[in-house]
Amino acid sequence: MPRPPICRRVEFLPGVTYFKPAAVPLRELEEVVLAVEELEAIRLKDKEGLEQEDCAARMGVSRPTFVRILNSARDKVADALVNGKAIRVEGGYYHLVGPKVRCRRCGHEWEPEQGGKEACPRCGSEELAGRGPGRGRCHRHGRFGEGEH
Repeated sequence: MPRPPICRRVEFLPGVTYFKPAAVPLRELEEVVLAVEELEAIRLKDKEGLEQEDCAARMGVSRPTFVRILNSARDKVADALVNGKAIRVEGGYYHLVGPKVRCRRCGHEWEPEQGGKEACPRCGSEELAGRGPGRGRCHRHGRFGEGEH
């Protein structure tokens, strides 16, 4: 029996989840499905320009796992662009995490733990910005809002 996948942390859900070539009727298009965690990998590496190790840490996976997710995402996007396919962003195995907490005194940023102390782990200050714990439990997602437990 294969090992269950490690839940991926995602900080961003897209507002637009469907992309298609112009002037091609929808009924004539093949589509590629890009999982939410694959889009997150592209966002972290290609849009934010982070190193693979940092991307992996943000998503809560190992670097080799991050590279597999990123390569899968890039392959799907390339297939869609080269072959004129639509891209649908949906599903995946992830949980949405809340915003990071930032210390107003020293500038340190971290992801808060639920029920964790409300002070900066670096300087101890309680002057914080962006409070908010992660949301949701990890499970396989179908379309947005339709979890499959």
